[in-house]
Amino acid sequence: MTTLVMEDNSSIFVIKSFRKLIVPKETQASESLYLGTILAISGGFMDAYTYIYRGQVFANAQTGNIVLLGINLSEGRWLVALRYLLPVLAFASGILISDFIRYRYKRITRSVHWRQITILMEALTFMVVAFFPQSLNLLANSLISLACGIQVESFRKIHGNSVATTMCIGNLRAAVESFAEFLYFRNPGAGKRTVFYGGMIAAFAFGAVLGNYFVFFWRERAILVSCFLMIIGFLLMFVWKSEHVQST
Repeated sequence: MTTLVMEDNSSIFVIKSFRKLIVPKETQASESLYLGTILAISGGFMDAYTYIYRGQVFANAQTGNIVLLGINLSEGRWLVALRYLLPVLAFASGILISDFIRYRYKRITRSVHWRQITILMEALTFMVVAFFPQSLNLLANSLISLACGIQVESFRKIHGNSVATTMCIGNLRAAVESFAEFLYFRNPGAGKRTVFYGGMIAAFAFGAVLGNYFVFFWRERAILVSCFLMIIGFLLMFVWKSEHVQST
């Protein structure tokens, strides 16, 4: 009997320790690893959706759009260049919108976090885009880039680490840098960061795989998957907040 009690206590200790590792008590709801994973999956999904189905334009990777913009400008293809310029401007506008929402609502409401407002805006944007035909690809891509700009500015830290959930280059740099630090100094914290950033990259890649799959079957409606993920993230922040209040 005593052995069983000790085993149960050990199991509870392991579960609590794992929970603290995944969602530390001091972490904000908007910085939880669960939410970060959802956002990264959606980020990969959006890029796959716009590239495969919406005219080979990147929703998130504005560097690629700027390069293609420059190439088409140099070749005098002005209308084609516009196809890459507008998403870049929309992405920048999304960053502005996110900041304005943060400035306006950060200290006004306690029941809803300002980041929940931005994630709900993303969900509504995707819902609208799902009903755009391919003749409106330019508008669809611009709106998705707008949502990406909102997301990249609103969620800049996950699990205590600076991260981007709509692109991979920064995460890849951080993963390799952390891995080098782990190899050279045998720093356990660097090892955990390596796993974290590797997980974010894997989640993004998984989102791209899902995007390719759902576009094949659902075509323009496939972006509703990202809408669904945003709604889960929106609700998850409520659940996390409730559990956090009960545990304090």
